[in-house]
Parts: sequence; C-alpha cells; structure tokens
Amino acid sequence: MTVRVMLISPAMNAALREARFAGDAPLDDSGLRQARAAAPAVPSAARRMRGPSMRCTATADALGLRSEPEPALRDWEMGRWSGARLAEVSTAEPDGVAAWLSDPAAAPHGGESLLELCTRVGSWLDSPHGSDDGRVLAVAEPAVIRAATVHALDLPPQAFWRLDVAPLTVTELSGRSGRWNLRCGRPLPAEPES
Repeated sequence: MTVRVMLISPAMNAALREARFAGDAPLDDSGLRQARAAAPAVPSAARRMRGPSMRCTATADALGLRSEPEPALRDWEMGRWSGARLAEVSTAEPDGVAAWLSDPAAAPHGGESLLELCTRVGSWLDSPHGSDDGRVLAVAEPAVIRAATVHALDLPPQAFWRLDVAPLTVTELSGRSGRWNLRCGRPLPAEPES
C-alpha cells in the first residue's frame, strides 16, 4: 500500500534562534502563537504522532493534534554538546566540529553520528505505520525530517547539511519502502486557504 508521511517541523523557539544544540527546549510565546495560527491548515491523517521533545509536544498541542509520542522521532542525540551554542562548541572543540561536519560516521560529542540518525529515522520511515487511510502525520524536529529525506531519496549522507527545514512547514514523502517521492517545505499558512 502507498503511504503518505507528512512531517511538520515544530514552531520556533529560543534555542533555534540562538543556534543551540537544542536539547529539550520548549516553545517560546512567539512560536506558540504561530503554531496556533497555523492549526486550521494542518492536513488530515488517520495516524498522528510526534517526536517526544517538549518543542514537538507543544507544537502538536497548539496545532490541535491528538498525537502519540514516537521514540524513533526523537531529536538527534548531541551528547555533551546538548544545550550549548554552536559558536561555543566551535571555539572549544574546533576539530570535533570539523569531524562532525565532514565525516557522517563521527560522533565527537558522544551522541549519535549522522549515519546513526539516518539509519534510525530510515527504519521508522520504512516500517508499516498501520494507518487506515495510508496517511501519517508527525511533528518532528528538523534534523529528523532532514534524515528522513536523505533516507527516502537515497541521498549521500553529506546531503543532510544542504537541506533546510523551516519552522511550521510540511515535508511529504509518499510511496513505500525503497520508493519514495518528495514534496518539501510547504508552509502551514496562518489562515486557511480559500
């Protein structure tokens, strides 16, 4: 059966504005208002889920989605870099950051490597989702959406760094394991389209 997996990136928060390795940062007031405004434009789906982070949970709630947490959609594990600003880590560990950006198997922060992230998310994407109508909707962190795209299109892992996922956008993958099509970056409008 063909499945349509629609991945919504969560709303903005302070950690994203500050270029932090997010950890588990909540939405700020601005992100919460934006998510509530986008709620009428959320596509329908029989199965709804979300990453377990506070940011994904608050976004799903603000969008009016009754969703179940999905552990496979957790954010990229950043180990000791979690919560730190990219600029701070680049100054303190320039060789580690350079390795992390250039070698998909490197995990100098003690968390997941890019390859491990893509494998975890790819396994979730290729698993049966048990949706009656073949439609799955999930609120997931941008790194998870980028990893899903890399896996679905069989891109080299280095392509991950060239993909941008803006807050409150929908990335759609339709197909099935081994054959996916992509529709990316559709914004959730603050007002319903007429």
